[in-house]
Amino acid sequence: MTISKGDKLPDVKLVKPTSDGPEAVQSSDFFAGKKVALFAVPGAFTPTCSAKHLPGYVEKADELKAKGIDEIACTAVNDAFVMGAWNKADGGDAITMLADGSGDFAKAMGLTADMSGYGMGTRSNRYSMIVDDGVVTEINVEGPGEFKVSSAEHMLGQL
Repeated sequence: MTISKGDKLPDVKLVKPTSDGPEAVQSSDFFAGKKVALFAVPGAFTPTCSAKHLPGYVEKADELKAKGIDEIACTAVNDAFVMGAWNKADGGDAITMLADGSGDFAKAMGLTADMSGYGMGTRSNRYSMIVDDGVVTEINVEGPGEFKVSSAEHMLGQL
């Protein structure tokens, strides 16, 4: 079943890349008590993700925060080392990377995509959501191969 507006996020382990190395965090702890703009991508360093998705959130970070967002987070079915390297290459301090290395978060949310045809296995769908104290208040799931409703620009219109 796919997570919906009004649902509480599943409580699973994610891994945050830090300067001291990977740091395990429970999703329930990470999202507690704050308003988070979360976006998910099929993979770090992939074309659309690197050219449009992540840069859009970096560019619009101040605008999102001015509209009440406490933290901007990105998740993908990649390990914390890859997510950390991607943030250094294309992201920045405004974005918190949350590695979902085994895809447990994507599976628990019902937002997986079979990308075996591209040699990538099971990944996350491309989506964005606004999460307020662990509860989904907006969710935007892209169709296959699309990049419209999960953009930072679209999310700004929802705030």
